[in-house]
Amino acid sequence: MMPTAAGQEITLPDPDGAAGYKNMQQLILLRWIAVLGQIATIGTAYFLFEIPLPIDIMLTLVLALAAFNAISVLRLQARRPVTNMELLVALLVDVGILTALLYCSGGTTNPFIFLFLLQAALAAVLLQPWSTWVVVGVTACCVAGLALASQPLDLPLDHDMGLTSPYIQGLLLCFVLNAALLVVFITRINHNLRDRDQHLAALRQRAVEEEHIVRMGLLASGAAHELGTPLSTLAVILGDWRHMPPFTDDPELGQEISEMQIQVARCKAIVTGILMSAGETRGDSPTETTVHQFLEFVVEQWRATHGAAKLVYDNHFGPDVRIISDSALQQMVGNVLDNALEASPAWQRLIVDRQDDTLMLTIQDAGPGFSPDILAQLGKPYQSSKGQTGRGLGLFLSLNVARTLGGRLSAQNLLNGGAAVTITLPLSTLSLSESQPEAIASTTVAPPQAP
Repeated sequence: MMPTAAGQEITLPDPDGAAGYKNMQQLILLRWIAVLGQIATIGTAYFLFEIPLPIDIMLTLVLALAAFNAISVLRLQARRPVTNMELLVALLVDVGILTALLYCSGGTTNPFIFLFLLQAALAAVLLQPWSTWVVVGVTACCVAGLALASQPLDLPLDHDMGLTSPYIQGLLLCFVLNAALLVVFITRINHNLRDRDQHLAALRQRAVEEEHIVRMGLLASGAAHELGTPLSTLAVILGDWRHMPPFTDDPELGQEISEMQIQVARCKAIVTGILMSAGETRGDSPTETTVHQFLEFVVEQWRATHGAAKLVYDNHFGPDVRIISDSALQQMVGNVLDNALEASPAWQRLIVDRQDDTLMLTIQDAGPGFSPDILAQLGKPYQSSKGQTGRGLGLFLSLNVARTLGGRLSAQNLLNGGAAVTITLPLSTLSLSESQPEAIASTTVAPPQAP
C-alpha cells in the first residue's frame, strides 16, 4: 500500500513496480527542487551578477521541465506500477533539459556541468544495469557535445581569487547541491528498495508456508485413507462384542464397550473431516448458513467432543448475517479453542463481536499466556509452548485459513493473566455473492452438517 497525491492508498502487487512507483515519487520531488533551484540560479546570475544569459530560452526550458513533472504526477494517478523503462525515460528527459540549459550558459565552462554526475548516480540506484549504462553513455555524449558546441558564458578568468570568484562560488554551490541531493534521495531510495526486499522475503516465506500446508494436507489425506479401514473393522468388532453374553451380562464391561464405540466413532468423524477438507468426499461443498447458527453449531460440536471443557460463549454480533461456511472455517475456530483448552482446562471463553464489515472472534483462556518468543513468531509452524516435538500447528493452520479469507489472527497476553487470540474476518468474503443464482440465495438456511 502507498499514498497517492489525493491521500488515498493503492495496492501494487508487483514489488518491483511498487518500488518503481516510490522511486518515481522521489524523482518528481527532486525535479520540483531542480525547477526552483534553476529559476533561482538563473535569476541570481542574470540580475545580481549581471551575467548575460538568454533568459527567455532558459526559462522556457525550465517551464518545459515543470510541465513534464506535472505530467509525471498525473501518470502516478493512474495507479499502475512504474516500469524500469519509464524511469529511464524520466532520467533521459532530465539529462536533455540540463544539457539544453548548459548549452545556453557556457557548456563545459559552466560550473554546474557536474550536475551530470547526479543523473548518473541516480541511474545507478534506480535502474537496471543496462539502463544505467545507457544513462552513462548519454551523459558522456552530452558533455562531449557541450565541449564542442555551446554558447559562451561571459565569466572572468579569476580562478585565483578563491571564494570571491563567481566561477568558484558556482562550483562550490554545485558540489553542495550534488552532495546534499545524493545523500537525501539515495538514502530514501535505498529505503524503498529495502521495503521491496522485505516484501519479497515475506512473499517467499508465505509461499514456503503454503507449500508446507499442502504437504501436511497430502500426508493427512493419506493417513485418513489408511485409517479408514481399521477403524471400520474396530467399529464392527465392537458392535459384535456389545451383543455377546460376557458383555451383556456385565454392565461395567458394557459401559466400557459403549465408550470405546463413541471414541471410534469420533475417530471416524475426524478422518471424514480430513477427507472433506481435502475435497475427497461429496460433503466438502460450502454450506449456506448464518453467523449465529454457524457459531452455535461450532460451539455445540466442540462442547460435545470436549466434555470436560468449561467454555463460556458470549455473542455480541448483533443482527444476523447470512454467510457461506465449510469445514476449514469450523476447524480454524476449533484449533484455537483446542489451544485454549490445553492452556486452561478450567475455563475458556469465546467472544463474538462485529465492527462494521468485520467479524471478530476472541478466544480467551486463564492459562500462563504466551511467551515473548511465541508472540514474536506467532503463526509459524512448530512454535509451541508444550515442549513437544511436532506441536504448534494449530495456530499455524488457523492463521493461514484466516489469511486465505482476507482476515488475520493476532494474540496477546491479558493483564490479569491468561491469553487472548483474536480472529478477524471480513464479512464480504463470507457472505453470499450477488452473482450467485437467486435460487441459492433463497434456500433454507441451515447449520453445517456434522461429519
